[in-house]
Amino acid sequence: MWRRIGIVVGVAAALGFAAFIGLASGPGPAGVPEGTEVVTVDEALHVDGEVPHDPAVVPAGGAHNAAWLNCGVYDTPVPSENAVHSLEHGAVWITYSQTMPADAVETLEGIGSRRDKVIVSPEPDQTVPLRLTAWGFRLDVDDADDSRVEQFVNEFAGSSSAPEPGALCSGGVGAPN
Repeated sequence: MWRRIGIVVGVAAALGFAAFIGLASGPGPAGVPEGTEVVTVDEALHVDGEVPHDPAVVPAGGAHNAAWLNCGVYDTPVPSENAVHSLEHGAVWITYSQTMPADAVETLEGIGSRRDKVIVSPEPDQTVPLRLTAWGFRLDVDDADDSRVEQFVNEFAGSSSAPEPGALCSGGVGAPN
């Protein structure tokens, strides 16, 4: 009997220690990554139709469509006026150029499919390999394996720095993969 109690206590202690280590290590790097640009954005106005912007620069806020884009992974470009509404809800939008290697796109798709409040999509006119955008913040990187990608997502997905961080990232428009 004492042996069984000892085994149960030992297993419980081992599981508790493993849970403590898992929580202590956290979800990955935290904080605003080095190189993140603070972007001044106009007021968050809901407008009908398209919102003009420089096609080479993903907008980091401002006027946007009243319908938000469902978060998730897209294999075609998405309407920026809907994606910006998702940024207002606290989403991170990861865009990549058409020259991004397939294995790097798979890495980004993995991030987008396992995280809430993340949009991943190609951006045909983008001049940088990879851009991460949150409401009022932008980070350009060359490689999907750069640790700053996860750090940016950890910092800004669902962040209170967005105007409506608790709002939905589903039930809008768009059909992610």
